[in-house]
Amino acid sequence: MTGSDSQSALYRLLTFLSPAFPIGAFTYSHGLEQVIDAGGVSSAEELQSWLKDILTHGAGRCDAILMSQTYRTAFAGSHEGVRDLAELGLALQPSKERHLETSAQGTAFVDTVTASWPPDSQNTAGAVFSSLTNGNSVAEWPYPVALGLICAAHQLPEDASLIAFLHSFTANLISAAVRAVPLGQNEGQRELAALEPVISEIAADAMGAGLDDLGTSTFLADIASMAHETQYSRLFRS
Repeated sequence: MTGSDSQSALYRLLTFLSPAFPIGAFTYSHGLEQVIDAGGVSSAEELQSWLKDILTHGAGRCDAILMSQTYRTAFAGSHEGVRDLAELGLALQPSKERHLETSAQGTAFVDTVTASWPPDSQNTAGAVFSSLTNGNSVAEWPYPVALGLICAAHQLPEDASLIAFLHSFTANLISAAVRAVPLGQNEGQRELAALEPVISEIAADAMGAGLDDLGTSTFLADIASMAHETQYSRLFRS
C-alpha cells in the first residue's frame, strides 16, 4: 500500500467509524442503561469490568469474528457467503432490542455508504457489495457484517478495521455510561485507555478465528437487553 493509499484508507476508516457517521449509534446502550438503573454498574471500576466481559466473552468478540469472516468472504468474491453471514448475524441476536441495535445500524451504514461513499465495483469485494445492495438483495444488515463487507470493498486493512470497530463500539458504551451513571468525561477516557490492550487482543484473535468459534457467555447482558424492552423511563433504544 502506497503512502497515498494508506492516507485514503485512514481517512475512510476515520469517517466510517466516527460518532458523526449517520447510523444513530449514540441511541443504543447494548442493555447497559438497564444495568445502570438496576445498580449493577455505578462506578468507573464496575463499568470497566462490565465492558471487558462484553468485549471478551460477548458481542465484542462475536461481532469481530463476524466482521473478519465477512471481510475475507467478500475478498473471495462469494456473494452467497456474505448473504449467509448477514442472516447468521441477525439470527445470533438474543433479544428484540439487540436485533434492532445491529440491524438498524448496519442497514443505515450500507444505505449511507451506497449514497455517499460507493466503493469501486471493479475490485472483487466491491463487486460483491454492488450485487448485494442493488435491488436490496439483503433487506436487513447486521452491523459487523455490513462493516466487514464495506471495509473489504474499500480495501481497508483488516486489522486496523477491526480495532477501529471495537474502539468505536467501546467508546459508544462509555459515552452512554458517562451520561447514565453518570461519570466524568476524564473517567470515561481513562476506561477507554485501560481497555486498549483488550481490544488489540480481541482484534488479533478474531483474525485467527472461524465461524465455529462464534458464541457468547454474557447472560446478564442478554437478560438486561430483554428487561430494557419494558423499562419505564429510558434514554436509549437498547
